[in-house]
Amino acid sequence: MTDTIPFSQEISNLLHASEGEPLKNCIQCGTCSGTCPVAGYMDNSPRQIIALINLGKKDQVLESNTFWYCASCYHCSVRCPQEIDITELMYALKRYSIWKNRYQEGLIGPTFSEAFVKMIIRGGRSFEPILATSYIFSFNTREFLQEIQGATELLLKGRLPILPARIKRLENFRRMIGRIIPMGGLE
Repeated sequence: MTDTIPFSQEISNLLHASEGEPLKNCIQCGTCSGTCPVAGYMDNSPRQIIALINLGKKDQVLESNTFWYCASCYHCSVRCPQEIDITELMYALKRYSIWKNRYQEGLIGPTFSEAFVKMIIRGGRSFEPILATSYIFSFNTREFLQEIQGATELLLKGRLPILPARIKRLENFRRMIGRIIPMGGLE
C-alpha cells in the first residue's frame, strides 16, 4: 500500500531552506500581497496561493500565474511577520509545475526556465542567443527588431560570444546537478 502525501506537504518539502512547515504558520495577514509590486497582474495573490496550498487545492494552484509573475524582489519575504520565505515558495512552485508539466498555456516563464536548465546541463553556462528563442517570438514586430538590433550591437562590440562556452569537468557538474534537480528528459 502506498501512501500519497498531501499537496501542502509536497510543497513544504520543496522548501528545503526552511524549517518545519512554514506554510502552516501563515496567519493570512495579507502583508505579502499588500507589498507585492506585481500583485495586480496575478490571478491569485501570494496570500491566496498559500491558503490554496494549505487547503490542498493543487489544480487551482498549478493553474495560477502567480508564481510565474513573481518579480523575486523579496518584499514579501522580508515583511512577513511569520518569517515565511514566500519568494522561495514561488521558486518552488515554478520548479514543481515544470517537473509535473502543469502550467498555463502561453506563459513565457515555463519555456524560458526549461530552456535555461537544459542549457546549463549541456554546457554549464548560460548563453543568451539560445535563451532568446524561448521568448523572442512572442514579441510584436517592433520589439522583435529591437531585440535583433540590440543583439547585433552586442555581437559587434564583442560583448556577445558567437559560440557558447563550456565549463571544465562538465561531467562532474552534471552529476552534482543531478543530485539537486530531477533531470528526466532534460539531458
